[in-house]
Amino acid sequence: MSFRDNTYPLHRVSYRAATPAAQAFPLAGRDLARHNAAMTDTAPTTLPIEDALPALRAAMAERGRAVLIAPPGAGKTTRVPLALLDQVPGKIVMLEPRRLAARAAAERLAESLGQQPGGDVGYRMRGQAVAGARIEVVTEGILTRMLQSDPSLAGVGCVIFDEFHERSLNADLGLALVWESRGVLRPDLNLLVMSATLDAGPVAQMLDDAPIIESLGRAHPVETRHLPRPLPGTARFEIEAARLIAEAEAETRADPGGTILAFLPGEGEIRRVAAALSDLPAEILPLYGAMDFKAQRAVLAPPGARRRIVLATAIAETSLTIPGVRVVVDCGRARRARFDPGSGMSRLVTERVSRAEAEQRRGRAGRVAPGICYRMWARAEEGALPEYAPPEIAVADLTGLALELADWGSDAAGLAFLTPPPEAALNEARTLLIILGALDMAGRITPHGRALAALPVHPRIAHMLTVAGSGAADLAALMEDRDPLRGVGADLSLRLRALQDPARHGAARPALEHIRAEAARLRKLTSNKPALPAGVMAALAYPDRIGMRRPGEQPRYLLSGGRGAVLPEGDGLGAERFIVATDLDGEGRESRIRLALPITEAEIRDRFSDQITRVAAVEWSARDGRILARQREKLGALTLTERPLETPDAEALARAAWEGVRAEGLNWSPAATRLRARIGLIPDGPDVSDAALLADRGWLMPYLGKVRNRSDIRSLDLVPALMDLLGWDGQQALNRLAPAHFTTPLGRKVPIDYDAETPSIELRLQELFGQTTHPTVGRQPLRITLLSPGQKPIAVTSDLPGFWAGAYAEVRKDMRGRYPRHPWPEDPTVADPTLRAKPRGT
Repeated sequence: MSFRDNTYPLHRVSYRAATPAAQAFPLAGRDLARHNAAMTDTAPTTLPIEDALPALRAAMAERGRAVLIAPPGAGKTTRVPLALLDQVPGKIVMLEPRRLAARAAAERLAESLGQQPGGDVGYRMRGQAVAGARIEVVTEGILTRMLQSDPSLAGVGCVIFDEFHERSLNADLGLALVWESRGVLRPDLNLLVMSATLDAGPVAQMLDDAPIIESLGRAHPVETRHLPRPLPGTARFEIEAARLIAEAEAETRADPGGTILAFLPGEGEIRRVAAALSDLPAEILPLYGAMDFKAQRAVLAPPGARRRIVLATAIAETSLTIPGVRVVVDCGRARRARFDPGSGMSRLVTERVSRAEAEQRRGRAGRVAPGICYRMWARAEEGALPEYAPPEIAVADLTGLALELADWGSDAAGLAFLTPPPEAALNEARTLLIILGALDMAGRITPHGRALAALPVHPRIAHMLTVAGSGAADLAALMEDRDPLRGVGADLSLRLRALQDPARHGAARPALEHIRAEAARLRKLTSNKPALPAGVMAALAYPDRIGMRRPGEQPRYLLSGGRGAVLPEGDGLGAERFIVATDLDGEGRESRIRLALPITEAEIRDRFSDQITRVAAVEWSARDGRILARQREKLGALTLTERPLETPDAEALARAAWEGVRAEGLNWSPAATRLRARIGLIPDGPDVSDAALLADRGWLMPYLGKVRNRSDIRSLDLVPALMDLLGWDGQQALNRLAPAHFTTPLGRKVPIDYDAETPSIELRLQELFGQTTHPTVGRQPLRITLLSPGQKPIAVTSDLPGFWAGAYAEVRKDMRGRYPRHPWPEDPTVADPTLRAKPRGT
């Protein structure tokens, strides 16, 4: 494999700002030279961002807000908070999108000041906190909790949103809340949004035309190499990724100190690629979010003599400084959460990276020295990549956001969101919160909802912990984390038992220990309550995912929320009548159940008795071809019991019969067919097509009282219902414009056939003797089929006078011999009409 070269030259640093550049700045009373000297050899002592810092300081001093755009490696994270320290009255809070990045940033900032975290610089994240007197680096959810506890952010002088281009849900929410707090409570609060690849204009506009400061420089040039041609559709991702990484290692082996950083979408791909690269003369290190924190930290330690290959997810795209990276291999995939409001389920999908993400990854190669970026796609494919990844608020589960908004006392429309949350997903989230008791029917937060919002877990899990107490901590930690035991079936009970003795589970032990630590933390946040069965606790979190087994061999379940779900064939849980699905993939007509717990009907009745309803169900059964009337006990979409309903409601029976009519179709008897044809001739008459009639049941409902089965539908007379549909005036118009019968000279009524293009009648020729005008319907002449005495057609005419004067003579000549006992006068216009024959012998 060879690559086309594309070397990016070193650009000069430039910036634009709304205010003049300030002079060189003091570093909070400390010697700037000391700060630079404290930097390790993993980064240059002079970073491109420093040329933009005077303009940034000036903008913040004059306007109190700004947007800073600088490429990867420019030094935003480690230089900007220190640059603002002496002019901000109060603490600086800086948000980082990931735990590892937050702690690493705090350590680098403290190191720059010759300190350890806990002096001027601290950090705070879920489960960990080290106080900082002047700067605090926090993960994004922490800021939301700070704001909910104190909307004025007392003691905070500046909030910095780092790596805002990642557009996490918490970052978008945090910015919206801080902006409202600044406008209502804290006009003195400084606000800075920093990003590497963000379209700065919309953010600046949202922040009341905040100044934009831009650093265009890059620390070192990066050569970019693409595949010569796109990979075929049959290519296996991990094989191609391992091949590309191996080739990159071989081509750059002459520089053994250069760490290779390869981007892969997830833990599974990292493990498989690591196995494929095990023969390389290099140290293979994984880096992904679910790893033990100590193992993550090992990747940030200075490399030894042996060359390193770091296989990382998007966790390594931003903020982290992995020592010695000079080669990046971008395999072109990213894993994102997607939420389906129709199913209420989130799922992880693997997608092509955006151009912004690719640029961010590429920048990792140029932070310490000139580098190379290998891209696992052809240059021709670059234009098809999306410009930016979708913001999380547009595609994620919004239950937590909806709860935070209710806790804040606002709705989405009242806050400045860069991307407004989708209404359908937000409504789905509010519906779930009402079910959990976190919101009342008006959408206001309840005391229970405030208790849920205070817990650092998803509202579903928070509800379970609040109701079940500390005994649910193990299950909560398991639900919040990734599955520690793969390939052992879907039963979560196996994982709960494994937490009691993680030493027996080899490779899974670090993950289990991490979950145990999280469970211990959650136990401290909850109260002691009587123990509940695991299935009941799971159902508290997922009341919409209580599953009841459908009939049949395959373990298929109907969930209480109305969706279908299926267990893999042979899974041990498949024999259970009731389960609670806690992890679903959300794909296809039926979701695949990845994790679940058994629950009994008795447990369901005991815990959810207030949600079990008794309903009279009167329904049309297409399978049985009749109306079934049943008394049912329902839990959501599940029918727990069913028995015959002795006295079904008459209106309910009629509604069910209507559904039967819709399923079986309308019964068009000859009489009804003629009537429909007549109605079609009335100007401005009702639409009597099948589609129109089956779209509105009102016209037929009064005639369905005795319909019970398919046979009744097939014998149902539509004529009275259609006449009622016409009404009195319509019936008069019908009889006038499209009469049902033609009255013969003998007074006999002959039905008019309206099925053909022309209204038609059939009658014996002798019955029209003496008729000198042609019968009409309105202005349209009837089509008359004249019959012989033997009821055989002998002529068809739409001009009876013309027939008498012309063709009748030939008919008379032919018919006299065949029917000599019947009259055949020479002049039929003066003869008397008759249906009688001459007596025999006359």
